[in-house]
Amino acid sequence: MSVELKHLGPGDSDWLVHQHRHIYARDEGFDDSFGDLVAQILRDFEASHDPAYERGFLAWEGGQRLGSVFCVRVDAQTAKLRLFLLVPQARGKGLGRRMLAESMEFARSKGYERMVLWTHESHRAACALYAAAGWRLTRSEPVHSFGVDLVEQSWEVDL
Repeated sequence: MSVELKHLGPGDSDWLVHQHRHIYARDEGFDDSFGDLVAQILRDFEASHDPAYERGFLAWEGGQRLGSVFCVRVDAQTAKLRLFLLVPQARGKGLGRRMLAESMEFARSKGYERMVLWTHESHRAACALYAAAGWRLTRSEPVHSFGVDLVEQSWEVDL
């Protein structure tokens, strides 16, 4: 697969909101509040991110977007992994591993000492990917979010 990782560009935010809404509604039963959260995260990123220390990566193959991963600043020592998504046809080919590694390397290159992320236990493939890359599960808590019962998780990794 000849996939290029590009920076967030025109039309990417709308695509990301649509994909998150569609995939998570279909696969997990999430309501529209999840897409609203993704839209807010992207608006905040576009309005105030520091390109020297934060990056939104979009995976492209040919003229098609395949997924995203974002690295955003929490504080001078900590970056947060956000909006990690692969469309179903791009899964199982090593692209998720590559995108996670690129995001972690970007964070390392910017002097961050650790990364954190928030996810759900139901995202088993992603959680296995995090564990294989050295991330540690630091919190697991049952919640009712996005119209469904979930187990929220926090993970972190030392860079």
